[in-house]
Parts: sequence; structure tokens; C-alpha cells
Amino acid sequence: MATTMLKGNVVNLAGNEINVGDKAPVVKVVAKDLSEIQIGGEQGKAQIVVIVPSLDTPVCAAETRKFNVEAAKVENAEVVVVSMDLPFAMGRFCTTEGIENLQVGSDFRAKDLAHNYGVLIADGPLAGVTCRAIFVINASGVVTYKDICAEITEEPNYEGALAAIKEATSTSCCGTCH
Repeated sequence: MATTMLKGNVVNLAGNEINVGDKAPVVKVVAKDLSEIQIGGEQGKAQIVVIVPSLDTPVCAAETRKFNVEAAKVENAEVVVVSMDLPFAMGRFCTTEGIENLQVGSDFRAKDLAHNYGVLIADGPLAGVTCRAIFVINASGVVTYKDICAEITEEPNYEGALAAIKEATSTSCCGTCH
């Protein structure tokens, strides 16, 4: 069972552990307008899946704002920020914060993403929500980058994630040779 830290305390993660080189499981999350967003699978474009516990925290909000700015710079990529927040709250956050360059998706219904990607917090005060993680999935549906943040309360490795998404969308390679 994978683990992460919450304020220095170990918390266990539940679900299937997905690693670089694995086919990204196809799951659906709920968009702010209640439509569905597909995560994973072969989509003909790369995806960067930014997983956060809740947009209603300063670190998650800062992370989403950062990816909103950086998402506009990457062509042929889709950025989706996923949390357990209700779609209505996510929509309100996007409106208030001017989030326009990425999608937000809620995993509140069946926690399919949390279970299939191994990011569901299994114990501790945040049990039932997702940890902080980033997955990059190339156009062929293969995971090319994975970062389960070592400490949930800290921001992720932006540079690593952005380098991975740029590599996954590079025209010099089909994205399946790594």
C-alpha cells in the first residue's frame, strides 16, 4: 500500500497503484456543468491530471492557479484538476479565480479516479478524499509521469510535471517511445 504524509504523519493510500509505463485507466469525473470528463485512455492528445484534496484550501488553490497559467502555454494537451469537491463549488472557484485554461472535475460520485489511480486517502483526518498527485498521460494513453506528493500540505514539483507534459506533447516523438 502506498503512503504519503499529512503534516508529518503517515497516511495510507487505497486503490490500484498506477506507475509510469502503465496504460492509464479510463475513468470519468463530473465537470462543473455536470457533464463528464474522461481521464485516461487513448485520446489523441496528452493529459495532465492534477489531483488535489480540495480547491477550498490555500495550497490546492495556488496549485490550480499555477496550472491555469501554465496550461495556456502547452499545445495539444488537456489539463484537468480533480478533487472530491462538488461540481458547483468547483464552478464557483473557477469563476472567482478566473480559471479558464483548464478543466475541473469532481470524483465525488464513485471515487473511480481515486480508486483506479491509487490516490484515495484511506485513513487519518482526510480519509475519503484524494491526496495531492500529478499524472501525465500521453496521447496513446500511457502514463509518462507520476508524482504522489510526499507531503499533502506542500505544492508539487511544477517543473517536473511541466517538463513531462511538454515531452508528452513533443512533435519530435510520438510519445510512446519512453
